[in-house]
Amino acid sequence: MISRLIQTLLSTSRRRVQALAFVLMNSYVLQSLKFLPCPGMNCYACPAANLACPIGSLQHFIILRQLPLYTLGLLGLIGVWVGRLACGWFCPFGWLQELLFGLRRRLSWPRWRVGESRRWLPYAVLLLLVVVVPFLTWEPWFSKLCPVGTLEAGIPVLLLNADLRAQVGWLFVLKVAILAGFLLWMVVTQRPFCRFVCPLGAIWSPFNRVSQLQLKVDEGLCTSCGVCRAVCPVDIAIHEDANSTRCVRCMECVRACPERAISVATRFRP
Repeated sequence: MISRLIQTLLSTSRRRVQALAFVLMNSYVLQSLKFLPCPGMNCYACPAANLACPIGSLQHFIILRQLPLYTLGLLGLIGVWVGRLACGWFCPFGWLQELLFGLRRRLSWPRWRVGESRRWLPYAVLLLLVVVVPFLTWEPWFSKLCPVGTLEAGIPVLLLNADLRAQVGWLFVLKVAILAGFLLWMVVTQRPFCRFVCPLGAIWSPFNRVSQLQLKVDEGLCTSCGVCRAVCPVDIAIHEDANSTRCVRCMECVRACPERAISVATRFRP
């Protein structure tokens, strides 16, 4: 089954899959499915959303002092099967970040590379803002400040409701400022939210090492030319660590490698 999935994805335009995922998650007509966490960062409160945000679901159960077995089980199944592939193919916010980074050349803006020494930040966000702070304060503070929620829910809801616009306070101003900062950052840095903030990515990252879906590099063919890093949406050289926890399994390196040194396999079957 994974082999068929790999063949299908490699023969498909990733941009089209990302666009289709956004439409399916926000088509309004399937809102009876909001009990299901979506495979990506997509706000539950968006007026058109069909699925629940997995991080919002986790915070909900944490505030209720309940163990979120259903949500964690579903995320774990995805992770064991394909690792972070959902980040690279189905996440609407990941797609937005790639589109905005594509504007950099048109705007002639400089590229800003951020050191990977800060790769621990998503785990800190997951532990503190998603788990500890909601548990102590009874408030879902990650969701309150999340730029995904501001973009997909906060702004549209205010545009549609004049009564709510009159009640805008400092918290919404802060949310918009955070969103604006991230949008600008996305133009000059590849997927900054995914790499340095996203708690969903932090949950899936360790699964890259043990998932059924694996990337392999033939060291005899690899020339360390750097093409894999040039096409990577999270700015990593896959030949240095084929199953890096940072890899979003977009497979752009597999397509682009001039020596065909990078391949995709399952853990038990090439």
